[in-house]
Amino acid sequence: MAGGRRRGRGRGRGRGIRFSKLYSFSCIRSSLREDRSQIGQKGYTRVVYCNDPDNPEAVQLNYRGNYVSTTKYTAVNFLPKSLFEQFRRVANIYFLIVACVSFSPLAPYSALSVLAPLLVVIGATMAKEAVEDWRRRKQDIEANNRRVEVYKNNSFCVTKWKDLRVGDIVKVYKDEFFPADLFLLSSSYDDGICYVETSNLDGETNLKLKHALEETSSLHDEKSFQQFKAVINCEDPNEDLYSFVGTLSYGGTPHELSLQQILLRDSKLRNTDYIYGVVIFTGHDTKVMQNATDPPSKRTKIERRMDKIVYILFSTLVLISFIGSFFFGIETRKDISNGKYRRWYLRPDDTTVFYDPQRPILAAFLHFLTGLMLYGYLIPISLYVSIEIVKVLQSIFINQDQDMYYEETDKPAHARTSNLNEELGQVNTILSDKTGTLTCNSMEFVKCSIAGTAYGRGMTEVERALIRRNDRPHEVGDISSDFQGDNGDVDKGKSIKGFNFRDERIMHGHWVNEPHSVVIQNFFRVLAICHTAIPDINEEGEISYEAESPDEAAFVIAARELGFEFFSRTQTCISLHELDHKSGRKVDRTYKLLHVLEFKSSRKRMSVIVKNPENRLLLLSKGADSVMFQRLSKEGRMFEAQTRDHIKRYAEAGLRTLVLTYRELDEEEYKAWEEEFSRAKTSVAADHDALVDAACDKIERDLILLGATAVEDKLQKGVPECIDRLAQAGIKIWVLTGDKMETAINIGYACSLLRQGMKQIVISLDSQEFDVLRKQGNNEAIAKASFESIRKQIMEGNSQLSSAKENPVSFALIIDGESLGFALNKNLKKSFLELAIGCASVICCRSSPKQKALVTRLVKMGTGETTLAIGDGANDVGMLQEAHIGVGISGVEGMQAVMSSDFAIAQFRFLERLLLVHGHWCYRRISMMICYFFYKNIAFGFTLFWFEAYASFSGQPAYNDWYMSFYNVFFTSLPVIALGVFDQDVSARLCLKYPLLYQEGVQNILFSWPRIVGWMLNGVISSIIIFFFTTKSIIPQAFRRDGQITDFEVLGATMYTIVVWAVNCQMALSINYFTWIQHFFIWGSIIFWYIFLVIYGSISPTVSTTAYRVLVEACAPSVLYWLATLLVVISTLLPYYSYRAFQTRFRPLYHDIIQQKRSEGLEIDDTPNELPSRVRDKMHHLKMGLRRS
Repeated sequence: MAGGRRRGRGRGRGRGIRFSKLYSFSCIRSSLREDRSQIGQKGYTRVVYCNDPDNPEAVQLNYRGNYVSTTKYTAVNFLPKSLFEQFRRVANIYFLIVACVSFSPLAPYSALSVLAPLLVVIGATMAKEAVEDWRRRKQDIEANNRRVEVYKNNSFCVTKWKDLRVGDIVKVYKDEFFPADLFLLSSSYDDGICYVETSNLDGETNLKLKHALEETSSLHDEKSFQQFKAVINCEDPNEDLYSFVGTLSYGGTPHELSLQQILLRDSKLRNTDYIYGVVIFTGHDTKVMQNATDPPSKRTKIERRMDKIVYILFSTLVLISFIGSFFFGIETRKDISNGKYRRWYLRPDDTTVFYDPQRPILAAFLHFLTGLMLYGYLIPISLYVSIEIVKVLQSIFINQDQDMYYEETDKPAHARTSNLNEELGQVNTILSDKTGTLTCNSMEFVKCSIAGTAYGRGMTEVERALIRRNDRPHEVGDISSDFQGDNGDVDKGKSIKGFNFRDERIMHGHWVNEPHSVVIQNFFRVLAICHTAIPDINEEGEISYEAESPDEAAFVIAARELGFEFFSRTQTCISLHELDHKSGRKVDRTYKLLHVLEFKSSRKRMSVIVKNPENRLLLLSKGADSVMFQRLSKEGRMFEAQTRDHIKRYAEAGLRTLVLTYRELDEEEYKAWEEEFSRAKTSVAADHDALVDAACDKIERDLILLGATAVEDKLQKGVPECIDRLAQAGIKIWVLTGDKMETAINIGYACSLLRQGMKQIVISLDSQEFDVLRKQGNNEAIAKASFESIRKQIMEGNSQLSSAKENPVSFALIIDGESLGFALNKNLKKSFLELAIGCASVICCRSSPKQKALVTRLVKMGTGETTLAIGDGANDVGMLQEAHIGVGISGVEGMQAVMSSDFAIAQFRFLERLLLVHGHWCYRRISMMICYFFYKNIAFGFTLFWFEAYASFSGQPAYNDWYMSFYNVFFTSLPVIALGVFDQDVSARLCLKYPLLYQEGVQNILFSWPRIVGWMLNGVISSIIIFFFTTKSIIPQAFRRDGQITDFEVLGATMYTIVVWAVNCQMALSINYFTWIQHFFIWGSIIFWYIFLVIYGSISPTVSTTAYRVLVEACAPSVLYWLATLLVVISTLLPYYSYRAFQTRFRPLYHDIIQQKRSEGLEIDDTPNELPSRVRDKMHHLKMGLRRS
């Protein structure tokens, strides 16, 4: 390949680039040197017969096939496993026991009437599970039936992924996924390198370089594979993505294998036309499937409290059953006294064991068992399935919300689980990543410092925030050289991705007129040469770059736009179109590429050694200022002071900086170093990496400073407004970032995380005292002093909070990663948490992924409040899984964070609507729904208890069997589902306009114990009114036209009618936002009761029993039936109506205030003067409390 790779070319072999000749590509090894002596021992027993899967020894090994299943169930285990899942719930076990016992004489009703509702509920839930599992099954079918070319019978033929076997040779083309874990044999490049994207594995979109062994890199056609036979001995299947131990026996010689020869399933081939590979792990043995663990089980606060309520209802059930059996035993014992029969009509002389005056204790115990079944309607059988249905429908509304759809990437919001919907309305603390979450993770080259001069005009968003904060625009403007207006738009030309630099002094070739033009020339040469990017030339001749990171791409693009265009890369050369500062013309210059000393997080720098056309050896280096300045020579520090000052200002402006340096090498020095370096890189000792780093460090010294770059990772659209509104809602926001403290602080101001008037508490170990200790190298003394310093700073911070309790002052805590490590110590973390939760905002700088997860756990466990973590990269996965709610940003860092999240959104600003609108609605709906469920079941269940007391605790149910069975399933369930899906206390616009409304969920006002007990008490009161008002109004009266009084069947039908009317009208009173669906379900449920009564009553009396023609012949013709229904229903609703009227007038909730003012056509402020003084005081205290916290 003579130049950049061209799109549209055939699937030919890439000729020319032999990156294996470069250090960073030929000697990339796993970070830990694996011991090959383990091969053959436990954990390292796998044997792969390459290109010989039918070998008898290979067949005996019986490795798994490549079929993959991610389903929860199979056709065989669906029924038992699904039933086991259903009966893990206590309520379902209870109803199962009741259904079984209902076949005995103890049951107060028929077995079928109990069994049918249970089957409906369990069946509906199992059907939902089956549908969800079938969707997973379809995804598996699609993956298993993908096509790949496999070598069989001396030629390549197409087969399905699922048919691959260990040892098969496959051919994978560009932009295709690898079908299994493969050993790389060769590629379209001569020396067997290939590029791999692993975003499906680790979330990283930067390309990884893999390379084949030199011994197999020549295998390129079908003929060459005919004689190829080899054996791989390697580790057994495991989940470690970052290591591989194995050897290849080929041609009688063993060869070491490392991770660099392994291509993992579900990663994608990029920038390479094709590769050949041998299958070593298949199906569930692949590393990606070994990592496919179930996410941590998360349950909401409401669910946990709901379990407690169910236990309370069980206790109530047992209590009233005991009361009933106690009085039944007393009454039964009295029936025979001194040979006299008190209730002779019950024939106490001729009874069964269930009613035996001679054995009243046994009769009472059996009656207790009957009571446990009779009062079982206190437990809502359809509660769980109704909640699941509601949550699924709520998730659909979240997924289809157009206001959370990001058109640019065509990504809507996605609720990956429906179990946590209501938890969205109770978030107390948000823990957020910065890069890619608050920012775009799309780097733009905006400024630079060259030879002590700052270049780059225009304002970053952080600089504009600095101006607003300091009200000193010119001081900030110094670094920008020129202030170009509020939007920083200094050029109306064509927008170039990755390049937002404007300065006429060095653009369009004008740099040749600058005082230090030679330094400027060297600066941009470093940008154009010191990288590992690959040029990509399309059919129109336009060049784009494939780089390992957005920063690196921005540097190469900047060099191109400023006259140093990198256009070609060969195996040992990099070619540029350069602007010659003497002639003013574009010339082609080719640099011989000798070594690439790769970037590592431990080294914090990258270097290349090249020979220029003038045959001079040059070391070009770029890296973090913390490591680069100490490597400068005395002569190379000419611009150090100015550059340091510029870097500091760039950091304050929220920019990411790198220092650029170079030096010229003499031939003898280079040869001596190369010899030492070669020994280090070929070493197989355990300290291989340390030897290589030491050799790199030896050459990367005595550098000459050229300048520094500054790239901007812009804030996402709407981030400041979103954070400001979330703060107004009383939500605490923590940012956990790897940036420097200065950058993080200024980004905090730009995105409104830090605000005017906030007092900052900064915890850091950045002081001269610790610099002295570090130079001494006494690690024990450093650790001890650091611990003591952090402890003291935390105590001082808590003192500041205590002294400011009476003043409405907000605090912000800023802590760096080194200090955070000590603050998380078991002896300090409690006081650190106390300090942190007392602050409105917290910024943790230089945080590692592990620290992010530990901080999240500390907040979750220490406060007991709901936490939400939001991030976009693989380094955020631990944090997302640790938090109560994990939200993934589907950005540019792959899908690992999204795959580990509970909810996925495309932009941070959508979090505002997800929480303040959907979160508030879902919390309110689920809370109301559960409270109403318990209300209606208590109201119904206690009428049974009052009737049993009325009937001498005889165990006789007040209603027909099928009345009771259908109560929760048909007559009252649909309205409550409609409430859970459609109800709104206020509109979405008002939810966003009045963020303080969100505090109803954070403080759990709508599902607090007083409110739950209030609804239960309302149920008991309703049952008392319904039973006693009904019995007193219709039993003494002539009910029928012929003068007959009310009988048992009529009383049951009348009382049941009133119950159905009362609980459904109660629902109508509770709803804030009516739709036609709610009207249809509420009034339809009542009408359906009458229809059912007519149809069921027309069936033979052997089936319908007490319901036989009871409506048509007895109830409907009676005026008393309709009058009693009307008056008792109104009486039942009066207590709740009176309470709500009193509360709305004298003790309104925040949503009551908004509703009241909206009904009056007024738009209100958060604390309007028109409100009653009691309400104003309440809201004022709430806001002050939030501000202090």
